[in-house]
Amino acid sequence: MIKTIKNRLNVPMALMLGLVVSSCSLDIEETDSLITEGASDVFNGVENPEVSVTNLYNSLTTQMETQEELYAISEVTTDEQLVPTRGTDWGDNGVWRTLHTHEFGPTHRDIVNVWNNKNAAVLRATEIIDPLSNSTPEQIAQAKFMRAYNMWIVMDAFGQVPFRNPTDGPDVTPSVMTRSEAYNMIVEDLEAAIEALPASNPVAPNKARAVKASARFLLARVKLNSKVYNGSYGSTDLQDVIDQVNAIEAEGYAVTTDYFKTFVGPTYSSTDVIWALLSNRGSKIWNSLHYSQGAQDNNGGGWNGFTSLVEFYDKFEGPAASNDIGLGQEERRGYTHTEASIDRVNRGFGYGFQFGDMWGWRFLDKDGNEVATLPYGESDEKKAARDAYQDSIGYAIKLKDRTGGDLIFTQELPGLVGNNEETGMRLLKYSPNRTGNYSGFVVFRFADAKLMRAEAMFRLGNTGEALVEVNEIRQMRENTPDLGSLTEMDILDERGRELYLEMVRRTDMIRFGVFKNARGFKAEGDGHTDLFPIPAAALLSNPGLVPNPGY
Repeated sequence: MIKTIKNRLNVPMALMLGLVVSSCSLDIEETDSLITEGASDVFNGVENPEVSVTNLYNSLTTQMETQEELYAISEVTTDEQLVPTRGTDWGDNGVWRTLHTHEFGPTHRDIVNVWNNKNAAVLRATEIIDPLSNSTPEQIAQAKFMRAYNMWIVMDAFGQVPFRNPTDGPDVTPSVMTRSEAYNMIVEDLEAAIEALPASNPVAPNKARAVKASARFLLARVKLNSKVYNGSYGSTDLQDVIDQVNAIEAEGYAVTTDYFKTFVGPTYSSTDVIWALLSNRGSKIWNSLHYSQGAQDNNGGGWNGFTSLVEFYDKFEGPAASNDIGLGQEERRGYTHTEASIDRVNRGFGYGFQFGDMWGWRFLDKDGNEVATLPYGESDEKKAARDAYQDSIGYAIKLKDRTGGDLIFTQELPGLVGNNEETGMRLLKYSPNRTGNYSGFVVFRFADAKLMRAEAMFRLGNTGEALVEVNEIRQMRENTPDLGSLTEMDILDERGRELYLEMVRRTDMIRFGVFKNARGFKAEGDGHTDLFPIPAAALLSNPGLVPNPGY
């Protein structure tokens, strides 16, 4: 039976986000966990804490599946990614171009969605933590980790953090925490979570829920950025970064060889992976691939949108004019297939940067007809049989653009508009042909933790130790010689080479003071875009929020 409850619904998302709430009656299911009855008339605890924890992770998993929201503001605002308009494709009313040029405003789609979704998650987690919910210690620890993660995003992106207690009535306007206040709460949550989260398992096949190492990693990241959040490093912040990474390493996490294999899912037993959500990562694959670059599960090809800047490509080592196999470019930059060398594992899909001709391939029989390929991702015996089958009956030809010419990506773009279908280099980290199943998005890696430790050492004046740390990662990557010395910009560049498309570039560039710099088609800035604008609807309804400077 459906029970109608009038004017007694706690509307946390609307109030949290500062949206205007009308006084109309709302009909809701009695099983809804937000139904409130009893003495408080507001909140009596979540009905099922375990389900609520699961819903927290499920919501984040869904948000990670898109190329919009957090992925867009973390990547397209940097030198790693931009989305040029190609004819009428990818115009989208300028949402992509304004991210790259830092001309976004308080109604930008992705900025508003990050604000809404992450603030809502903070409240959902707070409800689980509240004593009225009678959650177990592990459920509280999971909720504290998720509250810390989502609150960190809001603090990092917007500076101001609205907060409400679940027992506040619906007429109570959320308070607003400063960056320092939010920082302190995040640190407290993570320190508490470390104590009660499950023990870490570096070779676990499923890493979708937080363990002790997940909280240690996020605590290290927050501490490494504490100068940005608090104006200066605390006396122990940098050493705390080192200590947390040491603890993660002691639990058995380690960088692995074969750079791109780390991103093969849906399971993530690699010791390099600390946290990986079970998100569909198709958008991260298809948004850069050309229309004619299909795969077994997507013969229609890619969406031909996202590209990278030449100046980011130039941070990688190797011959700049080609990505062909065997020419000595570093492993992380990826390569382009040539007619003389077709990799039997990747099946026509290189990783990293894609440009130059003869990149993609279709397999045809001797009469020029498409060959139905055998399944991917099975036993070595089946792979060998498939290779023999294709060797015996087929040959490869170059892919074509939509005009019938050879598909040849170029490094340069004429601008953010006026592009054709081949301008710009394409980044690819998750290969469609090496995954089979597109579920699983890596969020935290030990390679990142190791580079955070190196940076903390460097900032403490231990340059020699930091150099050893960086070179240990480079020694795991093919065609990547040791660095002879180390500067601050060397560390930022190394983080770019190792961690591109992992949604850390914006935060890194801000920490190193270069996010405002001119690049590509972005003019020199004054630094105000280090923070995004507070969404207009939130400013209208919460007097505690004020516009960020410059907006």
